[in-house]
Amino acid sequence: MRGFACVGLFRPKTAENVGGVLRAAHCYGVAQVNIHGARGKALSHQCNTPMAHRHTPTFIVDDVLQYVPYDCQVVAVDLCDGAEPLTSFQHPQRAMYVFGPEDGTLGKRHTDRAQHTVFIPTRDCMNLAATVNVVLYDRLLKSGRFDAPYERHASSDQYVRGAA
Repeated sequence: MRGFACVGLFRPKTAENVGGVLRAAHCYGVAQVNIHGARGKALSHQCNTPMAHRHTPTFIVDDVLQYVPYDCQVVAVDLCDGAEPLTSFQHPQRAMYVFGPEDGTLGKRHTDRAQHTVFIPTRDCMNLAATVNVVLYDRLLKSGRFDAPYERHASSDQYVRGAA
């Protein structure tokens, strides 16, 4: 699958969540991260172990959709009426996934600007960082590409860096 994924965070509740999201962005090769209204020292949090903001363009913005790359579709991830379950969602080739806070919602201001709105069918709302991980993993899974730097070694149950 060609293309790229970007992540936008609207008013993330905790620095731990932002750190976890930045770590996920690094793990899944996200092209950029936009953060609007972060509460606390988000970028330097200990959950951001790879210091992802040093490797992935990370913008502190006044509007989470301030920097959406050209020809990129916005995907709002929110528990709201009319949202499509992630299980049946077909990811766009170029996507900006926008996530709201755990203690709130994106609201119509953002969902009306999105080409798609999806939700993860769970019993209750999820942690922000966990939600980002699930969405990005779903994108990877549905793409059919598994060219991560760690692959299962054919002759054992071990995972080896750069194994073919």
